[in-house]
Amino acid sequence: MKQHFRMFAAYNSWANGQLYDAALELSEDELNRDTGAFFRSMMATLNHILVADRIWMKRFTGEGQAPATLDTILFSDVAKLRAAREAEDQRIANYVEGLTEKALTGRFTYMTVTDMRTVSQRLAPALAHIFNHQTHHRGQAHTILTSLGKPSLTLDLIYFQRTENGRQFA
Repeated sequence: MKQHFRMFAAYNSWANGQLYDAALELSEDELNRDTGAFFRSMMATLNHILVADRIWMKRFTGEGQAPATLDTILFSDVAKLRAAREAEDQRIANYVEGLTEKALTGRFTYMTVTDMRTVSQRLAPALAHIFNHQTHHRGQAHTILTSLGKPSLTLDLIYFQRTENGRQFA
């Protein structure tokens, strides 16, 4: 199971890099334009992904910042947001690397952000959620790019597995 999560940590870092490469090509207007996506704009969507990861990593580790709302804008500058994203991707990879198989089957307890409930659950499904959540919102960011008339991105896991860094997971 740990190898599976190592793969997803590496894949998410790669896919986020592809997405940020495309985002850096956008104008300020395009980055902040309300395109009708769930979080409206590319900047808000990219911020949300980072916000959610920080919330989950705080739950998992007890360390780091955990924004109070899911629509918090942490950075309005895409280059600064990318740097923070890269740091968070490394933090996630390091966390996964430090897990034992036993830890993955264990439980943890946390407080929800949206309705302030206490939840106890197994770690592995919650960890799977953060990777799935990133994929979900990267799909929305992809739609934002294409709605702005920009080229489509190839973000499928299988394409990552065909890269030099991804071959070890194929």
